[in-house]
Amino acid sequence: MEIYQLRTFVTVAQQGHLTQAAELLHLSQPAVTAQIKALEEEVGMPLFERSAGGVSLTRTGQELLPQAQGVLAAARGIINHAKHLKGQLSGQARIGVTLMPDILRLGPWVAALVDAHPLLEVQLTHGVSVDVLNLVRKKELDAGFYLGKNPYMNVVTVPLQTLNFRIALPAAWAGQMAEGRLKDLGKLPWVGISQFSSLSKITSELWRELNISPKKVAESDHLSVILELVAAGVGAALVREEEAIAWEKSGRVWLVPGVGKRAELQFVYPADRAGDPVLETLLRTLRDVWGLPGPQA
Repeated sequence: MEIYQLRTFVTVAQQGHLTQAAELLHLSQPAVTAQIKALEEEVGMPLFERSAGGVSLTRTGQELLPQAQGVLAAARGIINHAKHLKGQLSGQARIGVTLMPDILRLGPWVAALVDAHPLLEVQLTHGVSVDVLNLVRKKELDAGFYLGKNPYMNVVTVPLQTLNFRIALPAAWAGQMAEGRLKDLGKLPWVGISQFSSLSKITSELWRELNISPKKVAESDHLSVILELVAAGVGAALVREEEAIAWEKSGRVWLVPGVGKRAELQFVYPADRAGDPVLETLLRTLRDVWGLPGPQA
């Protein structure tokens, strides 16, 4: 029984699908199938039940999964301890960034990292939330910021802040919506956001709640650009409340009262990176900058 076989077993169990597991492991699907078959032959019992929709653990697989995870955690612990013994922290930290830098407190966080660890190279990659989460899931990024609900078992989330969103209209349109007639929002043109952004999903949820299906006349993946388009009279949009209030005070937009959405801003990282010295440094510095409590004992 080899470590790589156990890693494949755990990944397939988490994903419930051979193709998705192969993608994460950077292997072909036949290679993943062969490793699972070899492991099943060694333990003398099937570990998965196959179906058209994927695979699921047998009772034997359910019993062995925690032990396999424990072996992998112990192996990571040996590697991480060896890294600590090397002395000063060095290497790369690949971070996925979404939203605006000020929202993420990106400047103070990176400044604290490079000041305390001059040999650590911080690489920032900007993208929409869904892309960042997928790259973290695939371990192409070490960590990242994500807005919304994380559906993946192999990705850990650290809650940072709840963000509030409101519907903004061009200031001149305020009188076009009859009082209390929220369905009138569906008759207005809207500025949309990239379908790969979590805010797109949040906007769609709001439309369903209001029972409207507006026409999108423009699209952007940048929140400040969306506000500019609203102020220019292009259409309505769901925008971040904190930023939009200042625009409303200056008379550039009008915020629909009593309607909004909330979403969780989170820091995400691969579950099997827990204990890695670089990741632990990222988390420790992040908690300091955000004023978060330490990890649970």
